[in-house]
Amino acid sequence: MDRNPSPPPDTADGEEDGDLDAIGDTVYSKHWLFSTLTRLIHMVTEHSEVDSEGQMQLPEDDEEDLCRVWDMAMDKDVAGFLQEFKATDILLGVIAKSRCPRLTEICVGILGNIACFPDTCLTLSQNEDLGAVLLLLLGDTDPPTLLETSRLLLTCVSQKDVCSIWLQRIRQQTSVRTKLCFIMCSSTNTDLLEKVGELVEKLFDLDEELMKGWITAQTSEEEEDEGENSLDVASCLLEAAKQLRSESPNGLEVYLYALQLLSTIDEGIQTFAAPDGPGKAIWDFVSDVVCEDLYQPNDLPVVLQEQKSILIQAFAVLHALYRCQEQWSNRSDTSLPLIGTILRLLQHSTEGKHDGSSKEDTKDEQLQALAEITAEFLADICIQIPKDTVADLVKNGYLTEKTTLTAASSLVPNFKTSFQHLQSMLSETDPHLADMASLPGLSCHRDHGEAQMFPVALPNFIVGLPVFTAA
Repeated sequence: MDRNPSPPPDTADGEEDGDLDAIGDTVYSKHWLFSTLTRLIHMVTEHSEVDSEGQMQLPEDDEEDLCRVWDMAMDKDVAGFLQEFKATDILLGVIAKSRCPRLTEICVGILGNIACFPDTCLTLSQNEDLGAVLLLLLGDTDPPTLLETSRLLLTCVSQKDVCSIWLQRIRQQTSVRTKLCFIMCSSTNTDLLEKVGELVEKLFDLDEELMKGWITAQTSEEEEDEGENSLDVASCLLEAAKQLRSESPNGLEVYLYALQLLSTIDEGIQTFAAPDGPGKAIWDFVSDVVCEDLYQPNDLPVVLQEQKSILIQAFAVLHALYRCQEQWSNRSDTSLPLIGTILRLLQHSTEGKHDGSSKEDTKDEQLQALAEITAEFLADICIQIPKDTVADLVKNGYLTEKTTLTAASSLVPNFKTSFQHLQSMLSETDPHLADMASLPGLSCHRDHGEAQMFPVALPNFIVGLPVFTAA
């Protein structure tokens, strides 16, 4: 089916009887819901008694009715009624006995809809047996079931009244990490990878100790006995991001944010910095995504508005990796296109502030955050950038009059030492650009494709900076 069928109409004959049979203020029938769930119990029980191990086929009519229940559970009154009717226990029993992947998926999906409301989510979350079964279902082999299970868990951990219950369960059930890692590094299902990424990101965001435990965890003896290999969380996040790169920009952003969260703890930095760790592979991937996918040289500034959110995550990850990459790379090898992208991004950010074309742009907190991240990143690069790299940047058109002035205006206010080193290297490779960088009160603005110079208010102390000239 392309979509779940529409809910059943009111089947009561008389208006008064219909009011008694209706669930809350809806037109849904209590009697129909009773009979559907009762039929479900009988169907699963009979199959279990006849062939407890064989695969069960879900009749088309029964599947259609259960999908109607699935849709109905999105209504608050219906969700509350299902809880009063002990539907959670019924569905849990069906899941435990089910030998039909589609039936399991539907039952978990119904529970997921019930969990969308705080009151019903609280009751559902307090069911210890259900909590244990759902975490076990993360090891299922059916992608639709895994998707609905991940959606249900994400719904629960996203509600403040019950998230602590689920976090405690997940901490105690150490196999959850292994199961989620296996999905991330092996699945090709876009929807599933997106939802699992959202779940992992939420867990890391809520519980730093859990994140630390997962990044440092080793495969337990029990998992080794079951044939599980050690799965590194950061590497699994990377594999999922690679899979989503061309399929889902939103999913890619989720995984970049999860990697960024890892970079905020010492354990994550140590993992990235390890010579045999995933840091180099993550650096190469994210650099390629930024330069090839997110911000092309010929892109209009409007692209910056569209991509600003994911660019924040990407540059936050790259900056963290840059600061710890000495163990696995030479900093002088920093990609020229990446430095060029940083300069171009800062240039467009500066132009947006000074051309007065949009007041909203100047107040855009995300653009401001992106400019701050990239300026600090550029400062770290320039503090020890070698002469050969500067020469290559000029030769390949990454350092021009416009981008040199952009670098100056971005670095001088807070990163004077980085600016002075860049200017020193420029003085040995291109004295003209070095002189341009030292001129106060000038910036570059592109108007209808033409480069123009116009005054901007650079900090006063730039006037006093020395001008370096070639020996």
